[in-house]
Amino acid sequence: MIANQQILQPTLQPTWTPERIDQLKSYFAAGLSCRDIAVNIGVSRNAVIGKLSRLNLTRTSPEERRARRKRSSHPAQKSTAKQPFQIRHAVYDQEPDDAPIVSANHCSLLELSEQHCRWPISTPGAEDFCFCGNTPLGGMPYCSGHYRLAYQVGSRHRAARG
Repeated sequence: MIANQQILQPTLQPTWTPERIDQLKSYFAAGLSCRDIAVNIGVSRNAVIGKLSRLNLTRTSPEERRARRKRSSHPAQKSTAKQPFQIRHAVYDQEPDDAPIVSANHCSLLELSEQHCRWPISTPGAEDFCFCGNTPLGGMPYCSGHYRLAYQVGSRHRAARG
């Protein structure tokens, strides 16, 4: 090695220089998307989103965001959220917890569809591996017996039902 040789190390430039911050603010005020701002400035989209957040720059007020959330909650969405709850009560009220599960309609992975219970029988890779194949509950992946196994009611709920 030569004693006077200097090792050149790259100098790291800060991502957010004052010029870039000014550009960010002007592009944001002009209504450009985060992606477009990132391309114009030469940083990632996530860097733009993070910097906008740290600068407290948002396109909507808190009131507008609350109003948007209220508009986006549709009654249809709320009714489908209740569906598993209603199915659970129907299943547990009809069949005792210890009722045997009869899987008489075994099917292979290739035969599996929405009209078959998707509960796996045996161990994947084993010769006898298959799926239950019984008729599933409406909109659910399992038949009533396997539904009881998959979605077991906790002890608090059992006491309330009892």
